[in-house]
Amino acid sequence: MNIIVAPDSFKGSLTSLEAGSAIKKGVLSEIPQANIEVIPMADGGEGTLSTLLFATKGSRFKVDVMGPLGKRVETQYGVLGNGDTVVIEMALISGLPMVPEGQRNPLYTTTFGIGEVILEAINSGYRKFIIGLGGSATNDGGLGMLQALGVTFLNDYGHSVRPFGESVSEVTIVDYSTLDSRVKECSFQIASDVENPLCGPNGASAVFGPQKGADQEIVQFLDKALSKFASLVEKEIKTSFAEVEGAGAAGGLGFAFLTIGGEIVSGAKLIGEATGLKDKILKSDLVITGEGQSDFQTLFGKVPGYIGKLAFEQNVNAVLISGSLGKGYEKLYDYFLSCDSISTGPMSLQESMLNAEELLYKKAKNLARLLAR
Repeated sequence: MNIIVAPDSFKGSLTSLEAGSAIKKGVLSEIPQANIEVIPMADGGEGTLSTLLFATKGSRFKVDVMGPLGKRVETQYGVLGNGDTVVIEMALISGLPMVPEGQRNPLYTTTFGIGEVILEAINSGYRKFIIGLGGSATNDGGLGMLQALGVTFLNDYGHSVRPFGESVSEVTIVDYSTLDSRVKECSFQIASDVENPLCGPNGASAVFGPQKGADQEIVQFLDKALSKFASLVEKEIKTSFAEVEGAGAAGGLGFAFLTIGGEIVSGAKLIGEATGLKDKILKSDLVITGEGQSDFQTLFGKVPGYIGKLAFEQNVNAVLISGSLGKGYEKLYDYFLSCDSISTGPMSLQESMLNAEELLYKKAKNLARLLAR
């Protein structure tokens, strides 16, 4: 029996590789002759870099850049096994987990480090990029990143503004002619499952600002600032992007990438294609996937939803094993043979998360006992 195990991470508990390994171990305990390939997955957020490098046998490179709070940090980027595509994970450079809870405020965070990593890779000869936008601490509209890449942003006094969220409101002059000319030679695939526009009630500030430390007053300030900022940028480049789905990803970093030729794509789909998932599923007898919690939203850009649909198209049975099953999970039966929670009885969320690896192993073992009969 050929089985593909391709889970997302169980956030706060297991990486996608750890989850896949637990599932594989559980299945092999009952079907030792099974041929199982683990393909760790991600959707552009946490784990994107590790997932792609593991799947393609890529390499990591350390780099020192400006972190989310403006201080220098040591981070990393990757190059796929093909040797020509750079992978940058937002969460590792300007990510929310890098900011202590007491200091979280999108007025004082920046994407400048993202631009620095891109320049480092360009200087090393790379021109193809995959950017994972999940897990950001920022809401600067990509101001910092664009500054690092050479775009000029001046205030009323003709001075360059600082590369932070609060500075977006100060911009009165935008000049893209100073953009590093090599950026125009690059391609940027933006991995994101966020469909929000830049501004408005469904925009970056209103929807994601609060989880980054913004109160209602700051949300309104940033939304107004980004609207003005976008108008100035769009007047300069003579193209509108603020209303494009995904422009609001990572506090508007999606918008910034669109202005330099970036293409926003489903994170799960991009990673699936990079790992050759479709062909592997076609040759398999069963696909097993999972995530921390599955509900009706799983079908909208999440890893298991993408995998379930891919398996369905290939007429291959798929099984979903998740930490918990939420509202409307029944809709998933259109694509999955079964939908299972790892819980073995009444338990708290904390207890489930602490024992996720063992619980996942046991659930996969139970599944294998059915398959083995």
